[in-house]
Amino acid sequence: MAKSNFSELIKGQIPTLIDFSAEWCGPCKMMKPILDQVKATMGDQVRVIKIDVDKNPSIASSYQVRGVPTLILFKTGEIKWRQSGVVPTENLTKIIREHL
Repeated sequence: MAKSNFSELIKGQIPTLIDFSAEWCGPCKMMKPILDQVKATMGDQVRVIKIDVDKNPSIASSYQVRGVPTLILFKTGEIKWRQSGVVPTENLTKIIREHL
């Protein structure tokens, strides 16, 4: 993904949750059903995008992503929340709702 495309994605009014992950990462695989559930619960209120750090190293390094999974919530181009590790569905949904 080009950096310019990424910048466009995170600029909107709709909260955008970026999941920085990697194919080889066990905890990243645990995040997939959680993110699917968040998307199912919240629908069009949030965008959920997965970024593979091995395929997009420049985007990962520009946000100092050192470990995976790292979740970053953007709104209007600003970081509103960030956490590394597996985050339960309820916690993620609550955090996103706080930024609607």
